[in-house]
Amino acid sequence: MPVVQRLDDFNTHSGNRLERLIFNYRWAVIVFCAVISLVLAYSATRLVLNASFEKTIPQSHSYVQNYLEHRSELRGLGNAIRIVVENPQGDIFDPRYLATLRKINDDLFLTPGVDRAWVKSLWMPGVRWNEVTEEGYSGGPVMPDNYDGSAASIDSLRQNIARAQLQGNLVAGDFKSSMIFLPLLDRDPGTGQTLDYRQFSRDLENLRAKYEQGVEAGTVPVRLHIVGFAKVMGELLDGVLKVMSYFVAAALIAALIIYGYTRCVRSTVLVLSCSLIAVIWQLGLVQALGYELDPYSILVPFLIFAIGVSHGAQKMNGIMQDIGRGTHKLVAARYTFRRLFLAGLTALLADAVGFAVLIFIDIPVIKDLAITASIGVAVLVFTNLILLPVMLSYFGVRPAAARRALRREGRESMVWALLERFTTRRWAIVTIVLWFGLATVGFVISHHLKIGDLDPGAPELRRDSRYNLDNGYITDHYTLSSDLFAIIVKAGPDGCLKYPTMVEIDRLSWMLQNTPGVQTTSSFADAARRITSGSFEGNNKWLTIAPDQNLLNYAARSAAANNPDLFNEDCSVIPLVAYLTDHKAATLDGVVKASEEFAAAHNSNDRQFLLAAGSAGIEAATNIVVREANRSMLFFVYGAVIVLCYVAFRSWRAVIVAVVPLVITSILCEALMVILGMGVKVATLPVIALGVGIGVDYALYLLSVQLGQQRAGATLREAYRHSVDFTGRVVALVGLTLAAGVVTWAWSPIKFQADMGILLTFMFVLNMVGALVLIPAMSYFLLPDARFRKARPVQHSTGLKVEQSALV
Repeated sequence: MPVVQRLDDFNTHSGNRLERLIFNYRWAVIVFCAVISLVLAYSATRLVLNASFEKTIPQSHSYVQNYLEHRSELRGLGNAIRIVVENPQGDIFDPRYLATLRKINDDLFLTPGVDRAWVKSLWMPGVRWNEVTEEGYSGGPVMPDNYDGSAASIDSLRQNIARAQLQGNLVAGDFKSSMIFLPLLDRDPGTGQTLDYRQFSRDLENLRAKYEQGVEAGTVPVRLHIVGFAKVMGELLDGVLKVMSYFVAAALIAALIIYGYTRCVRSTVLVLSCSLIAVIWQLGLVQALGYELDPYSILVPFLIFAIGVSHGAQKMNGIMQDIGRGTHKLVAARYTFRRLFLAGLTALLADAVGFAVLIFIDIPVIKDLAITASIGVAVLVFTNLILLPVMLSYFGVRPAAARRALRREGRESMVWALLERFTTRRWAIVTIVLWFGLATVGFVISHHLKIGDLDPGAPELRRDSRYNLDNGYITDHYTLSSDLFAIIVKAGPDGCLKYPTMVEIDRLSWMLQNTPGVQTTSSFADAARRITSGSFEGNNKWLTIAPDQNLLNYAARSAAANNPDLFNEDCSVIPLVAYLTDHKAATLDGVVKASEEFAAAHNSNDRQFLLAAGSAGIEAATNIVVREANRSMLFFVYGAVIVLCYVAFRSWRAVIVAVVPLVITSILCEALMVILGMGVKVATLPVIALGVGIGVDYALYLLSVQLGQQRAGATLREAYRHSVDFTGRVVALVGLTLAAGVVTWAWSPIKFQADMGILLTFMFVLNMVGALVLIPAMSYFLLPDARFRKARPVQHSTGLKVEQSALV
């Protein structure tokens, strides 16, 4: 474009209508953005950070719908906390320990959010024992009614624990600790407010500190080990606040990278400021629309900031080059707007696609992430494509920095001269062979990629986190795990009194007990066996499901009195609970397959075996949704990117050149997940889609300039050199800036955030390298000079056509 040193020599009515509207009324744009920023900044201060159990599960999946439909009849098989109270100086039969346990039990019982009717511990009257005597059945609460701390009452408690067979369940195998089981309410029945997991976790930590220090009168110091979804969410929310410090680190790193490239303070500050304004707008709009931030969507502002900085660097680079040639700063801003607005808009649309396809994943927390991120990308159109050029039109860049940029453009450094060689036949062949060889190896490795968790405990947290240490203690000292897989047997009113139904439940229990990964099972059928045997003096010959209706009726009455969670009030819903060794993907797959096969073979009009409830059942449903969404998500994101690229380039050959590096990077990313021991789950599922949507930006900027030059008559080598000079250096800068924005996550106390940081850094850097070397190499074969020989000569005086023709 012509150099215009004075505004009087520039036609302010040139350019398209949007450009004239923006730059002829610059003051109005700034005032509008300032007002919006103030309003949304106030809105952002009211944004709530919380988590929800229901939002992390696929609510439309049949398993989860079965659970939600019968949730009121399946207490303890959903959101629950397990607290193990350990006596480090003795065992549970120490009267001081039992007094401490009682105080802890009372405090927890009154904690907001606890479903008090279903709390279980040694001090709860609902935990009962029963035995067979010469006079028939006898029983009572495990904690003796006349307990007074005496040796006699302690002996009675010891005997009752044995009678109730609590060892390994509510009592540790070594009698050093006991468990308090707390089912939770997702919503307060009085206010309707969702449970505040962060506050609930804080209450538990305050309780832990209080009793571990032994400051309460009449208590002995104990150790508390706490596990459950609510505690995981509390740990994540606390970790999120620590992660916020990484935002500052990412901003500083981005500032250093940009300043190192430009050596201009004012332009660096403007780029960072406009990106920060985008984050403020995003957070304000999220709050205004009624959404909340959670441990998953809290990462989105980091991404929006990094994307904003990358697009801002492109705009700043274009203005800097024009000013270095002597163009007035306002004219330079308008020239850059002409060249890059359409390319930037297309790139942001691709970014939005990477986020938007996540809406199709049937997990509310991911849908919220997709909406939150899409809002962020939308505001970048205003803050970085419009506001930033306007601001730079007022402040410009430091003249010395602009001249330095121009001198740098004129010099052919070793790296950029090397890149031109990829447009030659030999280098193109070697490059394509190497990258496709890497893709082949990565494809083979990626076949070992697993769905779901690959580690015990809470994989969202570090292995040495307090939560996972607590989980390890409970796993080592308790026979029955907290990974429950429940099958809901629906048999109509009084269904548990029908002999055929009990026989089928008993058969399913036997099959599951012989399934790898299942420790044991529990159901009314097991209770009916014991009660029937007890009715005949404990004779093992009667340890069976009796066909006599009177015996079944008696078993149901006895079970309802001692263990009311074995079936619902009208005896129509009977849960069968399988205790699993862990919740790893392979374990869940085996249990799901066995259960589904049994249900398909034994469902009838009289009874149905519905999957699934319990923590492991819900996680199995989540894994199924993630598995189905993993490929469909890639199909949608690549389909949308291909359409956008075709609209931008008007060439199917150019689409292949742009998309192939993305495909190779996706394959290698999956291989990296296998090598690092990561499974595909809720936390890692969005990564590849985001990497594709954001990664295509490099190709859009490079190819838009390259194709424009080639269509104007330049050779491939000349076109690529111009592309590198004009935008290639900034592509490298953008890649480093994006990587710098997320690499700090690798040090997060939250493991899934660290995993996302590692994977996104890998994809951003590899996409950048792939664009710089694969695009010229593939262009040699797919976009050769011969296709452009009849094009008109390069028109240096109308740079708009040269650089934008690929997008028009």
